[in-house]
Parts: sequence; structure tokens; C-alpha cells
Amino acid sequence: MWARELDAVHERFVHRFSRSEPRDSALAYMRGLIAPLQRKNGWTLAEEAGHTGPDRIHRMLNRIEWDADEVLDDVRQYVVDNLGDPGAVLVVDDTGFLKKGTRSAGVQRQYSGTAGRTENCQVGVFLAYATDRGRTLIDRRLYLPTSWTDDRERCRRAGIDDEVGFETKVTMAKAMVRHAIADRIPFRWVTADAAYGFSKSWRSELERADVFHVMATTRHDTVVTRWA
Repeated sequence: MWARELDAVHERFVHRFSRSEPRDSALAYMRGLIAPLQRKNGWTLAEEAGHTGPDRIHRMLNRIEWDADEVLDDVRQYVVDNLGDPGAVLVVDDTGFLKKGTRSAGVQRQYSGTAGRTENCQVGVFLAYATDRGRTLIDRRLYLPTSWTDDRERCRRAGIDDEVGFETKVTMAKAMVRHAIADRIPFRWVTADAAYGFSKSWRSELERADVFHVMATTRHDTVVTRWA
């Protein structure tokens, strides 16, 4: 079943690649990600795909030009076609990816929900789509601390464009929900923890847009239930 569904997802975005090699590598990469591997890196994913080394997957990820946002749009439409529900819930949360070095984009010592403590890590903000029939991620943003956005040369070395500036995690969450609304993704609720629920401006924005929302907040916060 998984193989058939992966093929169906792959068919949605395969046209984004102009050559057969990255098309095949993209499918191999997806299959490797859901395979029961103890470690998942270029070498182990290549071995799972039957490649002699990680070069093909590395080329697809790092060297061949393709638009990740366009692929995400295709995958999001696949999700809507298969799980779309006007009563769906959009779930906002962030998670950390532990790292040992200093070169990965956005990495620094910061709080990681994955580890439950401050660690050297990257942090991503994600938007999940949840219905009675299933749940999956439909959007993402990589959080770039000011230690990165204030150092443009460091950003360039990591492949980050000069126009990419600092954004708070709440700003990223707002952008993803706005994108879902603009794309007419069917949903009824937005939910998030206190790291996002503390934002009065975002709660106000959702209230004015008539978007139902359930958010955690602090015990000292003031909650307004209706806006003039």
C-alpha cells in the first residue's frame, strides 16, 4: 500500500524535474524516508535504493535546480484531494533537529522541543493538517536566528538568499495559515501551544477572519473573546 501511495504522490510533482535522474532520485529518497532504517543519511538512503553511493541523492537535494515550494504545493493538493475536510484542524508547532556542527542553516544552541532542553540544533516551524481520516504536514519554515540573519556571508555559504531576513516563529506561523487560507485549504480550526498562543496580534487576526482557534496561553494573559 505504501509503495502505491508513494508512486501516486510522486506522480503529482514529477513534472517539476526536467530530467529522469532527479525524478528517480526523488522517489528513492521518499521510499528511504519511510523505510525502517536505524539511521537516515545520504549513505543509508542510497543503500536502501540500491545505489553504489550517495551521489545521486546528494545531487538531487543540493545541486539540481528545482522549486521546493512548488513541489510542496503539489503535495498539499494531494493531501486535500485525499484528506480534505471542512472540519479539519490546522496544527502549528515547532521542533528541533539536533546537530553537531555549525554549518547547517539556522543551527545554534537553542531550545529544542525534541530534546526538551537547549541543544545545538536547527528549529523548524510546521503546519499539520488533521482530520478524522488522517494527519500530515502541509507547510514548513526554517527558523533563522539573528546569529544567522545578521551575518550575510554565513548565510551565503549556507545557500540562504540575501533577501531572507529574520522572522519570529509566530510570524512564520501566521504566514503558513494565511497561505492555507489563500489556497482555499478546507479547515475549521487552528490550534497551537503557548509559544504561539501568547500572541495577541495573531489571535486578533484569526478572530477578525472568523477562524475558530484553540490556543494555549499563560495564566497572566488577557484573552479578548470578540473584537469590535
